Amino acid sequence: MDLAKTVILTGDRPTGPLHLGHYTGALANRVRLQSQCRTYVLIADLQALTDNSDRPEIVSQAVWEVLLDNLAVGLDPEQVTFVLQSGVPELAELTQLYLNLVTLAKLQRNPTVKEEMREKGYGANVPAGFLCYPVSQAADITGFKADLVPVGEDQLPVVEQTREIVRRFNSIYGETLVMSEAMMPAVGARLPGTDGRAKMGASLANAINLSDPPGVVREKVMSMYTDPTRKRATDPGHVEGNPVFAYLDAFDPDQDRVSDLKAAYRAGRVGDVAVKEHLAEVLVDFLEPIRERRTWRERRRDELRDILFSGTAQGRQVVARTLEKALAAVGLPAVADKQAASISEVV
Repeated sequence: MDLAKTVILTGDRPTGPLHLGHYTGALANRVRLQSQCRTYVLIADLQALTDNSDRPEIVSQAVWEVLLDNLAVGLDPEQVTFVLQSGVPELAELTQLYLNLVTLAKLQRNPTVKEEMREKGYGANVPAGFLCYPVSQAADITGFKADLVPVGEDQLPVVEQTREIVRRFNSIYGETLVMSEAMMPAVGARLPGTDGRAKMGASLANAINLSDPPGVVREKVMSMYTDPTRKRATDPGHVEGNPVFAYLDAFDPDQDRVSDLKAAYRAGRVGDVAVKEHLAEVLVDFLEPIRERRTWRERRRDELRDILFSGTAQGRQVVARTLEKALAAVGLPAVADKQAASISEVV
């Protein structure tokens, strides 16, 4: 695949600040690819409302937090186009077209949706918008004509749902939509929560945020889950499944030192406190330039708005062309025709 001509769509649901799990699972890859591919970063505020409709202020505030975090890790607005989902109404129209191609049973069986429904305790009271958000994501992916969609393993069913919609649409209406592929991060990129749970999240209170100051980082690290079978520092410890070492593997630039620490931990020659203190320093050093870039951007609110609003305008042009092509394939009036048509002509 010619990366220079490859379109990538990635993004975030703005429900709070981004954390280290977002960095290893998505942001680091975005920074790596931004100079090689045509990259769109979608801030999916409408999708964030599917489970925050009673708290819209969380989403509106998080839009700017998410934008700042993306810029702070090194994404360049000269190379990456940031798009606000609610600023592209054509995506909603594409979603409406695609809903006719997906059954309710299929959405209910989607593993990603089922797991998130379980976590949120929805049961039979799941909001329709939440249940259907994979269809909205299919509109995002196809609307931007994405070739690659970087996702974690837990989001693979969403990309497969998109591919199924594309296959069905193209089989009924002719070759119209681009078939995208999932792009998986490096093995081991998913970080556990600080409490040892497999998933990290702000709502789970087990995440270290990219914007956390040094004191907060140290406090969170010192309270991290380690090896529950270890009672004393001289007891042999388990490295596998230990979040402290998972974080050291991901962020310590001196992996020889990490190997020595693992050997000492297994042999009972170093205690949890010493290992945590080392990890805290590693993370504080790693986050310092990110916090500095974030502070610099925060002081330039007008530039932030320009980055988001100009990127959204560019993204809307792309999606409008996809929608026009899709409507024409279905046999409905194209966008330009609809704008020019009178009510009597439509009737």
